[in-house]
Amino acid sequence: MNRTLRVAATAASLIFAAAGAARADDKSVVEAFYSQILNGTSAADIADRTAKVLAPAWESIGDYSGKAKTREQFVQQLQGFGKLMPDLKWQVQEILKDGDRYIVRGRASGTPVGPFFGAPPSGKSFDIMSIDIHTIEKGMIARSYHVEDWASALRQLKAN
Repeated sequence: MNRTLRVAATAASLIFAAAGAARADDKSVVEAFYSQILNGTSAADIADRTAKVLAPAWESIGDYSGKAKTREQFVQQLQGFGKLMPDLKWQVQEILKDGDRYIVRGRASGTPVGPFFGAPPSGKSFDIMSIDIHTIEKGMIARSYHVEDWASALRQLKAN
């Protein structure tokens, strides 16, 4: 009986260790969202890089309108941001994990070269906070809830 319990305990430990290793890799997927996608919005291969990190049915949810943005719509938005803010940069400040979800406190900065939410281009930059909650499924981001402080960006861009 003792031997059976030891074998079962060893098997359970190996299973949990393997699950933990797989989940540790999920953090690198979340980090790639920022380093390879959000910080490369002006690159020509943005759609290819996005397809490696975001699931085909990925949803971007940024408000309570009930409308989610698809991966393809997100790529188009990123391409527009890349043209509008060639120096757009996202920095991960902190990553917290809860099951298959990763909560990221981040920072975005950039200098618009054209009109940005009604603010004319002035050479001024902004630096804002963002909060994202990413759900990982099968090694890819399946859903992202996000909030960015765009009101603060506008205040900074319009400040005298």
